[in-house]
Amino acid sequence: MSRQNKSAGYRIAGCHWPILFLLLMVAPGAGAELIVLSYHEVDHAPERRKDFKAMSMDTSELAKQFSWLKEHGYVSVNIDDLLAARRGERPLPDKAVLLTFDDGYRGMYKQVYPLLRAFGFYAVIAVVGRWQETPLAEKVLYGSDLVPRDYFLRWAEIREMVDSGRVEVASHSYDLHHGVLANPQGNSQPAAVTRRYSVKTGQYESDEQYRQRIRSDLQRNSDLIARKTGTRPRVMVWPYGAYSQTTIDIAREVGMPITLTLDSKKVDIGNLGSVGRLLIGHGTNLENFVWQINNHNKPPVEPVRVMHLDLDYVYDANPRQQEKNLDRLLDRVKAMGVNTVYLQAFADPDGDGNADALYFPNRHLPMRADLFNRVAWQLYTRVGVKVYAWLPVLAYDLPPDHPLADARVAAWPSRKPEAGSYRRLSPFNGQALRFVGDIYEDLAKHAYFEGLVFHDDAYLSDFEDASQWALPVYRQQWKMPADIKTIRDDPELFRRWSLRKTEALAQWTDALTERARLYRSRIKTARNMYAAVVMNPDAETWFAQSMEVFLKHYDYTAVMAMPYMEKAKNPNAWLKKLVSRIAAIPGALDKTVFELQSVDWRSGTPVDAKTLAEQMRLLQRNGALNYGYYPDDFIAGRPAVEWIRPEISLKFIPKEK
Repeated sequence: MSRQNKSAGYRIAGCHWPILFLLLMVAPGAGAELIVLSYHEVDHAPERRKDFKAMSMDTSELAKQFSWLKEHGYVSVNIDDLLAARRGERPLPDKAVLLTFDDGYRGMYKQVYPLLRAFGFYAVIAVVGRWQETPLAEKVLYGSDLVPRDYFLRWAEIREMVDSGRVEVASHSYDLHHGVLANPQGNSQPAAVTRRYSVKTGQYESDEQYRQRIRSDLQRNSDLIARKTGTRPRVMVWPYGAYSQTTIDIAREVGMPITLTLDSKKVDIGNLGSVGRLLIGHGTNLENFVWQINNHNKPPVEPVRVMHLDLDYVYDANPRQQEKNLDRLLDRVKAMGVNTVYLQAFADPDGDGNADALYFPNRHLPMRADLFNRVAWQLYTRVGVKVYAWLPVLAYDLPPDHPLADARVAAWPSRKPEAGSYRRLSPFNGQALRFVGDIYEDLAKHAYFEGLVFHDDAYLSDFEDASQWALPVYRQQWKMPADIKTIRDDPELFRRWSLRKTEALAQWTDALTERARLYRSRIKTARNMYAAVVMNPDAETWFAQSMEVFLKHYDYTAVMAMPYMEKAKNPNAWLKKLVSRIAAIPGALDKTVFELQSVDWRSGTPVDAKTLAEQMRLLQRNGALNYGYYPDDFIAGRPAVEWIRPEISLKFIPKEK
């Protein structure tokens, strides 16, 4: 989106880790579910340890939970059972449960082990090598605190449990259970998934340095466990649940084909590379436990409420002013009470929607400032919102001497681009796809985020693409004439051509997502869509966009619900019609985010906050679940919090009169 009303009127302005829910895993042909439970410390009186911040529960509560599992037919399984089911040798039993205990606390031996023997249960314990190797007379660096070494298991205790056949030892890393410096501003992020920043050199780890650090750590802990227990670990448990496809691959190379996470996704028993777990939190009582077990395959769905923000307005050449801008932004987002932020990751100071530079280290474009990771992490840790990185799909400004400078979308008949329009790379150019894919991968390497927002530059008009890269695709792959006039003159060819272009753009974004998921495996996706595509079926051919295709490819479709940009005579009636059109498509409302406009770009004036609030109420009355607005002027304080917060916040409680 650009911040101006551009070509054809369709451009717009431009350490607690997440506690997630469990997966459902089905053995081939068995129909059995596997519940994987994640525990931590267990003690007779955990409240006595005021100096210890471990997630813990009372032994009596664990005994009640084990009793409930036994009484209700749950069967404790071990890693051999999982691997046998994956190989198809024997299915998992009905109501299978895998018990896991993280961090290697002493309570595992003193409290849990006797219960395992009493109930006939099995368990996996995940140990941190650095903590285990700390001499008994010294203290363990646990996060930022020093705690007695006696809080953790001794190797003799571990060997006794392993020899019993009831316990298997997993790796929890040798020394990744902490944060590392993640950016020049000093943020600390999980060591396993973060490129370490060096203050001394002003550089980040290279790909090879990062992979070597992770591989050396996992290998070191595997060697340690083998030396102390006689058996190498087959399971890797990611500290804080933080992992990526890259770390999964490294764990597999080191001999750990099973890795345990804290994900909510459903996986097949045939793929144990990232197994989700149900986190049993601090002080969980039996009532809470039973509710979690009974609802583990029904993760709560929270409506999405979005502020779409320009990082250009946080940036300042003066670092002190930039930090002040960031503080104002954080205060503003917190005051609004939203749960999601779409955050600009590219620099667009002239507001035309084309990426001039980026706000993260990358291999292709100038970096205006190393800022995106800083802001995204602060939004997540200080405000508690989910951050989606907003990036162009095709619109990247390149110097004239760049190899892809002329690899642009072309129209038939040939015409000059309109002033301020998107300068799009052709989606049929393989080198362009690699170029943009590199950018998305570099973002994922260097920044924390939970989703991607694909810019509204991903479109092809009904006269595009006539580039030299597109025409051969039409002829050789799509079996169509390599001539747009001939295609347009035949209604059936024109229909097929438009649909194939729509799918081609979606596949392009799928490829970008996969590049990002190498380092951010759990990200969701959203893509901007022009409202005209919903309001007028003919518009699908004008943009190569389709609600049906978007619903298939993305977690959310961010519809630009902007009546002033669309020159609607009656904005409220227009919005009501837009919602009703989407509501008529089964399941579409759940996956649609309605983005309202807070600025009328025709006149350059802000939309009155009262009007914007009324539009949000209208969306709700007509069944919209997810909505937000763009842009937010956190410097000037527009739109007014007192009007918008009651309509957009999921936490707002009206004051009694």
